[in-house]
Amino acid sequence: MLRRNLAISSVLSILSLAGLTACSNADPLTTGSDKAAGPVIVVGSQDYYSSEIIAEVYAQALEQAGFEVDRQFRIGQREVYLPEIEQGKIDLFPEYTGPLLQYLDPETTAKLPEPVYQELVAVMPQGLRLLDQSPATDQDSYVVTEAFADQWGLTTIADLTKVSEPLVLGANSEAETRPNGPKGLLETYGVEASFTPIEDGGGPLTVKALKDNEIQLAIIYTADPSIKANGLVSLEDTKGLFLASHVVPVASDNVNAEAASIINRVSAAMNPQELIALNARSVDEQLPAKTIAQDWLAQHEIGK
Repeated sequence: MLRRNLAISSVLSILSLAGLTACSNADPLTTGSDKAAGPVIVVGSQDYYSSEIIAEVYAQALEQAGFEVDRQFRIGQREVYLPEIEQGKIDLFPEYTGPLLQYLDPETTAKLPEPVYQELVAVMPQGLRLLDQSPATDQDSYVVTEAFADQWGLTTIADLTKVSEPLVLGANSEAETRPNGPKGLLETYGVEASFTPIEDGGGPLTVKALKDNEIQLAIIYTADPSIKANGLVSLEDTKGLFLASHVVPVASDNVNAEAASIINRVSAAMNPQELIALNARSVDEQLPAKTIAQDWLAQHEIGK
């Protein structure tokens, strides 16, 4: 009986050691890794299709590396989502350097990409940090129809002083009080405009309002493919009313060094032309963000 018990004990010990060996040799990038058992990374996005695409790229890149992700997309504009980030409800968010800096420090005088980024690093709320800014830009711009530009000879924002009829600016409602709204247009360029809220982030409703002459001026991102597709004209900002606006990830302490490294690789691989192409796949092909992100990551092999 004693020998039998010893034999059973030996077998159990061997099986136990085999189990430990199997665990120690497990692939750290599989779903059974310690990463998956760690804190879930909550990835958020603006209520804007381009932001959602970038956020989905972040999410899939992290998942490919074995991190667990919770998506909280389309949660509104900066006034809504930034407090949630500060409260720790969101861990990773694609932002834009210039607009975020103006939100956090309305008195900033920085205009160019590097000074804007460095000032933004300095004013980030406690518990949040910036990862690397991307070469990809999505710049706010004042846009008019080609017909309106030809009628008044417009190529720059300053040329709007030539317009002798009332101007109406259309954009999301929060733009009315932002530095690049009617007040900033008047203070920087001496151009007076009334304001009409259009809550689609420079989308089809805004474009229609421009074409129907319900508004003469709109704020539309330069990476929006609708500018080219609809024959619109982005007016040159010769006085720096719109700050440099590079895509930049905002991260909480829940984003560890390895996760941050993956997201920095995403940022480095993305450029302005690629961002326009990604946006065009959403607008023209009506593809979901999940598919667009998946195809882009397959080309760049980030997170694998």
